[in-house]
Amino acid sequence: MKSVAGKISRVSVREPSSRYLRPEKAKRFYDRLGSGQDWQRFYENPATSQLIAHAGFDSAHSVFEFGCGTGAFAAGLLQHRLPADARYVGFDISTTMVSLALERLKPWSGRARVYQTDGSPRIPEPDGSADRFVSTYVFDLLAPDFIDQLLSEAHRVLVPGGKLCLVSMAFGTSPLSRAVCGCWQRLWRLRPGIVGGCHPIELSEYLRSEWWKLDHTTKVTSWGVTSEVLVASAR
Repeated sequence: MKSVAGKISRVSVREPSSRYLRPEKAKRFYDRLGSGQDWQRFYENPATSQLIAHAGFDSAHSVFEFGCGTGAFAAGLLQHRLPADARYVGFDISTTMVSLALERLKPWSGRARVYQTDGSPRIPEPDGSADRFVSTYVFDLLAPDFIDQLLSEAHRVLVPGGKLCLVSMAFGTSPLSRAVCGCWQRLWRLRPGIVGGCHPIELSEYLRSEWWKLDHTTKVTSWGVTSEVLVASAR
C-alpha cells in the first residue's frame, strides 16, 4: 500500500464537529431527496462541464466515483466520454441513490458497478485500481478529518499519474455570489440538515504537495452559487 506523510496547511478555520452531518443523518436526507437531486443540475452543470473538459476522461480506463448520487454524471461519462472498454465503480451512502444509479446505468451493466458505502472514508477497492477518482458536490458535506482520510484513500486507489477529479461548493467571488454564500453558511451553521450538510470549502487547501500535482483549478459561478473545479495528478 502506498504511504505518505506530511502536514496540511489550512487557511480557513475548522468548524466544530457538531456542525457536520453525521453519516446516518446524511443517509436519511439523501434517501428522502432521491431523484430530486437532479434539479441541482441548473447550477452544477457549468462546473461539471469544466471538470469533464480538463480531466481527460476520453483516455480513462477505470473510473471510481465517491458519491455517485442518481448516476447522472456517470451516465454522461459512459455515453459520451469514456472509451468503450472503460470500467466504472460508484459508491453512495444512500440506499435510494444506489437504486436510482443502478437503474440509470443498466445500459452499461457489463462494465459499471454501484455499491452502497457504510459512511466511512474507507474504499474497499484494490491499490492502484483506478486512473480517475471522481467526486462532485460531496467533499462540501464532509468534516475536514474525513476529507483528509478520503484523500488518502483516493491516493491509494489511483495509479501513479492517475487523476483526482473534484467539484465542490466554494466561497463566492463576486458581490452576488458572496451574498449567496453568506446566506448559505448562516443556514448551515444554524441547522446543517436544512441544506443537506452542504457548505462552501476550499478544495485546494486539502491537497498535500507530496501526494498531488495540481493540474487545473478554477471557480465557476452559476445562479449565484460558486463551485470549485479541481484536477490533480497522483504523485
